Amino acid sequence: MPVIRLICIDVDGTLVGRSGLVAEAVWEAAAAARARGIRLAICTGRPGLGLALEWASRLDAHGWHVFQNGASVLNPATRESKSTPLPGASLAVLIDRARATGRVLEVYGDTDYAVESDSQRSREHAALLGLEFNPRSFESLAQPPVRAQWLIPHHELATVLAQSHPLLDAIPSTSPVMPDTMFVNLTAAGVGKDSGVRTVATAYGIDLAEVMMVGDALNDLSAMHAVGFAVAMGNAEPELHAMARLVVGDVEDNGLLQAFAAAMDDA
Repeated sequence: MPVIRLICIDVDGTLVGRSGLVAEAVWEAAAAARARGIRLAICTGRPGLGLALEWASRLDAHGWHVFQNGASVLNPATRESKSTPLPGASLAVLIDRARATGRVLEVYGDTDYAVESDSQRSREHAALLGLEFNPRSFESLAQPPVRAQWLIPHHELATVLAQSHPLLDAIPSTSPVMPDTMFVNLTAAGVGKDSGVRTVATAYGIDLAEVMMVGDALNDLSAMHAVGFAVAMGNAEPELHAMARLVVGDVEDNGLLQAFAAAMDDA
C-alpha cells in the first residue's frame, strides 16, 4: 500500500448516486482526509460550474480540480486555468451535424456552456448540473470552447461513435441521475481524465504513484491506469473491476467511504 497524497474522485456514480446528493458521511470522511494532509480533487465529466464547482470547493477549497473529462483543469479559488481548447474545425463539424440531425449537442467553455436544443433531455441535464436552463446559439458562447458533448438515447450510441470526430477523442459515460441518456464526451485528441490528473499531480509536486483515483465509468479508465492506486466502485463497469487494485461498495451504499479509509490507513 503506497502513501496516498492525492485522491481524485469521479462525481456521477462515485460521489453521488441516484439522489444527486453527496452523503454527509462522505463530507465528514473528506474533511478527515484533508486534515491528514491528503489533497482531494474532483475528476469529473461535468463542467466547472453549478453543483460540481460547489462540491469541488467543499472538497478542497484552494486546490486544483479536473472538469470536463480533463479539458478543464481549474483552481476555483484563484480562477487559474490549465485548460485545452477544442480544434475550431472539429467544432464546426459537430455543430453542423447537430443542426442537421436534431441530436442534442452541448458546447462548453471553462465555466459556461451553450445548447441550442430545447428538449426534455437537455432540460434534465441542466437540472442535473444545478443550472437554469437557457437554450442559446453555440456562437453566443463567449469563452474558448474546450469540450462538446452529445446527449443521446442508448440505442444511438453505436451510430454516433461510428461517425468521424476529426482531431477529437469521443468517450461515452452515464449518470445514475439520467439513466436513459448516454453522454458522449468530445475533447481534443489526447485530452482525458488521465491528462487532467497528471496536471493536478504536477501542480502539487506529487508522484502519480501516490495518487488514488476512484471511479465507476469507462471515462475513468485512463486516469485509473495512470495512477498508483485505482479504486472501482461496486457499481462500476466490468472493465474497471478487472483492473482496479481495490473494489469498494456501491455508490448507493456510500462505497466511497471505503476508498477514503484505505487512503488514510497509510496517510
